[in-house]
Amino acid sequence: MTNASLPADPARTALLIVDLQNDFLAPDGAYARGGAVSAAAAALPPRVAAVARALKAAGGMVVASQFTLWPDGRGEPMIAPHLAALRPFLRKGDFAPGSRGQANVAELDGLVDVSVCKVAYSAFFNTQLDWVLRHAGIDTVAVCGIVTNGGVASTVRDAHMREYHVAVLADGCAAFREEVHATALADMAGIADVTDCRSFERGLAA
Repeated sequence: MTNASLPADPARTALLIVDLQNDFLAPDGAYARGGAVSAAAAALPPRVAAVARALKAAGGMVVASQFTLWPDGRGEPMIAPHLAALRPFLRKGDFAPGSRGQANVAELDGLVDVSVCKVAYSAFFNTQLDWVLRHAGIDTVAVCGIVTNGGVASTVRDAHMREYHVAVLADGCAAFREEVHATALADMAGIADVTDCRSFERGLAA
């Protein structure tokens, strides 16, 4: 890991929290109902919330992406075929816009400045995220959330392609298997600075 990711200007830095939502993490959420749980992911919210508080205190911005299953004309969720095959337990009401399941986890209450709805892995794909960040004067993003090899990795690559300075908070991310998490971090190190939450917080306080 490197400390090169610590922001030179916190006011131009955003913490980008990927998909820390109730339907992914809550004991009564959609993924828990389907048996797709991760102890590593469940441990993230307090750690990420501490980083969010530190960055906001330093003048930075906190943005969250919210995976959303939009309803069709009959009220049924529009689920991508690959996701329907991977998570056949998803049903009407899961990740529905405005629902408790779609909402950010409670630990993030009062900390998120902007939330954007997303329909695919990347928080940039078909969302207003890039517009929001550029109009807020952001040039550096620190990415965390779930899963490391999915939403996080896709968001990191899209941020890199848009010429943001990108950091990944290694212990602020999780995957369903530790070896997959480690491999994804190693892969992202070629385009982003990989650091940890405490180092990032110490840099803000320096």
